[in-house]
Amino acid sequence: MAQVTADALERARRLRLMLFDVDGVLTDGRLWYGPGGEALQAFHVLDGHGVKLLQQGGIAAGILSGRSSSAVALRAAELGVAHVLQGIEDKRPAFDGLLARLGLQAAEAGYMGDDLPDLPVLARCGLACAPRSAHAEVRRGAHYVADAEGGCGAVREVCDYVLRAQGRRP
Repeated sequence: MAQVTADALERARRLRLMLFDVDGVLTDGRLWYGPGGEALQAFHVLDGHGVKLLQQGGIAAGILSGRSSSAVALRAAELGVAHVLQGIEDKRPAFDGLLARLGLQAAEAGYMGDDLPDLPVLARCGLACAPRSAHAEVRRGAHYVADAEGGCGAVREVCDYVLRAQGRRP
């Protein structure tokens, strides 16, 4: 059963934007290297469909990642994700900049992260989420900790939770 704070449902009702880290959230966090040195990542179809459902429900989706990857850019394009911020070491200013560009308040944006670099955004956003496999400190600071691990349906679980909170999914 997901770990949910008492105010998580109300926080999810306010969301107009949901952002996701990549490594450890949209993927299981492992990196595979091909013979040419290229990093390979695997994305779960359940998570991708959840992101699509979120967008169809009127909630914008985005990626905020510390690493840059052509695979992430490809997956984001495939899912129609318009807000893709990669190679961001200090995520908090990038988060604040995106909110300013979109005219949103922090309470209207959620974020799902799994490790210590995600903490500044998780502390500022309206709905802080983490996969079960996240670092313990991240899980402690989250409003919603998924049953699923990163790259294995955790994103889909959060998407479904937000859509249900807003009455956009049975």
